[in-house]
Amino acid sequence: MPEIQPEPRVPVNLPVRVWGMTAQGHPFHQQARAHNISSAGALISGVENELQVGEVIGMQCEEKKSRCTVVWVRSTGSTRKIQMGVRVLAHQECPWKTYLPRDGARIGVTPTTRRRYPRHKISFPLGLWEERARTPVRISATDVSGSGCYIETILPLPVKTVLRADLYLPTQPINISAVVRTCDGGVGNGIEFTGLSNDGKQRLQDYLDGIDPPLGVARPKQ
Repeated sequence: MPEIQPEPRVPVNLPVRVWGMTAQGHPFHQQARAHNISSAGALISGVENELQVGEVIGMQCEEKKSRCTVVWVRSTGSTRKIQMGVRVLAHQECPWKTYLPRDGARIGVTPTTRRRYPRHKISFPLGLWEERARTPVRISATDVSGSGCYIETILPLPVKTVLRADLYLPTQPINISAVVRTCDGGVGNGIEFTGLSNDGKQRLQDYLDGIDPPLGVARPKQ
């Protein structure tokens, strides 16, 4: 019988959301990074909680969610962060499917560059309020791009809630409409900046890329 070759892994550095139960039995939710992906699983880095092998956890890459099994866990040492290997459960759609080659073809670009507005895991100040409110609630987004952001709050708003958003840029504050796209109970909201034109989204993305350059890109001199 011919030997079955394992599916090749694709080296990437994708932002993902991970949630579930820790080894101590406490619920957790956090941002992490996916590397060495295949349709069957991935290596996940930047995990801040101790997890148990065999535990089933949630995984989201962009808008796709799936459930995965933890197959191994490894401490990274002094950083107090954890790496883990995960396997996508049977009958679950692979959450990073769009970053995998199709029909054996090679991906022609680095997968992390395929997203038009890459997210930056930085603290970004903004003001948010529902349209009936008179003043905004000042908060810091933990994950932001030209098209939206993620905010952490123990009282998240329902999906489809319409908001106003103040983006506190150093040159000129921007006031736009926004809408809640995702709601994670007791954790936070994913928010889309619906009031920004494509040009406005690109200008915001250029600003974010300038203050938080991607790996391997030098910060421009002032």
